[in-house]
Amino acid sequence: MRDMMKMMKQAKDLQKNMEAAQAQLAETMVTGTSGGNAVTVEMTCTHEIKAVKIDPAAVDADDIETLEDLVQTAVADAIRKGQETSQTEMGKLTGGLNIPGLS
Repeated sequence: MRDMMKMMKQAKDLQKNMEAAQAQLAETMVTGTSGGNAVTVEMTCTHEIKAVKIDPAAVDADDIETLEDLVQTAVADAIRKGQETSQTEMGKLTGGLNIPGLS
């Protein structure tokens, strides 16, 4: 019975720590770039875009498709960095276990 109580406390502590980590990740910023920093996207690790910056030299009215590609690539880069950060931080709590839905 004592072991069961200990396990319940550990589970509760883990849940509390996970909630705190998720709140921290919602505040943690990552930056994605493309085109040699022609486009920069800043977002949280929960994928909330906070800023998009475009170097005026990247804007060519005759070639909008390239700018669109640069923006898409910068967003994808920021998402990847956010996911990596989330996995690292959650991995610290789970001891490297891959628990679906936590990263």
